[in-house]
Amino acid sequence: MTLSTPLLAAAPLVAGLMGPALIGATPAQQTPAQHSAERPAATRLTRVAPRTEILEHTAARTSADQRRVLGYWTPQRMAGALPIDLLGTVTKDGGLLSGLTNQSGLAAAPGLTGGAAKVATPRRQSARPQASTSGSRWATGGAVARTTGRVFLTIGGVDFVCSAGTVKSANRDVVVTAGHCVKDGTGAWADNWTFVPGYEAGGGKPFGSYTARRMFVAGPWSREANDSYDVGMVALNPSASGRHVSDVVGAQNIAFNASRGTQTYGFGFPADPPYDGEQLVYCSGRVKQDPYGQTRDQGLGCDMTAGSSGGPWLSGFDPATGQGAVTSVSSFKYSDDQRTMWGPYFGDSVKALFSTAERA
Repeated sequence: MTLSTPLLAAAPLVAGLMGPALIGATPAQQTPAQHSAERPAATRLTRVAPRTEILEHTAARTSADQRRVLGYWTPQRMAGALPIDLLGTVTKDGGLLSGLTNQSGLAAAPGLTGGAAKVATPRRQSARPQASTSGSRWATGGAVARTTGRVFLTIGGVDFVCSAGTVKSANRDVVVTAGHCVKDGTGAWADNWTFVPGYEAGGGKPFGSYTARRMFVAGPWSREANDSYDVGMVALNPSASGRHVSDVVGAQNIAFNASRGTQTYGFGFPADPPYDGEQLVYCSGRVKQDPYGQTRDQGLGCDMTAGSSGGPWLSGFDPATGQGAVTSVSSFKYSDDQRTMWGPYFGDSVKALFSTAERA
């Protein structure tokens, strides 16, 4: 088994998550970082049952913080970066970005340069949703076109993009995404975290932008970057007009401990070629077990690329209405199988994560 290229993308293209073990190291050889003694004041650990402990991080709480984050994402920052490939840069002593230098910004990523034009290839498009596709443009609208969006974030001075989706919650503010789109494994939390639901080509924000208020990941993700727990929940601030995101765009159901092997639709905004991050893309088919036994994840036949990380997977999905239940998110690919996307199973740990986020 060999590991994949990442699925997190440097805004608006690639970087991010490695596979279930670090390059050249077995799980037994990996040493989790001791962050429990080094957490910043804004981070808190909630202890529940074993393997379901939750770490939370305070993001943009004040009006000034929110204005700063919204002002940060100029059209140039959203659109002006090339792919960054972190394959081979990960070490066992830190987060997913720990192999970079201690420099910040573009200097931290030798493979990242600005100013060049993006290359995109026209993707498959069908007027009718397909029950089985490895990657087609979603062209039929419905709820999923509003509830799914792009995420813009900064880690270590480098700007990235991911995907995410709203889910029904008590506070009407929760979006679900990949853990590595919230926290860099055992490393740093994301900054400047902003969700753009219903993103439109060219940087369109038909429903506005929503900054993160509080972020949540499971303990095994923060301690070990364990792919089986690569899920992040974010409680958003209301919009500038005071409206909750779910009141504006709606929300999908979320389900836990669902049957395995079901028909599933995965959505996201892949940004690495041949995609360009400007269109909502979907994959569909029945999910399967991890043949390597390295994770509890399920796999979906899918050629989506970096930038799709965190995009919602929906079971019981109705293509006519665009409604379903979120049962996973796009997480990683094995490098020797670029045709299968893997997503964490939503079990008790993710249920505890969600219960905490919806009360935030």
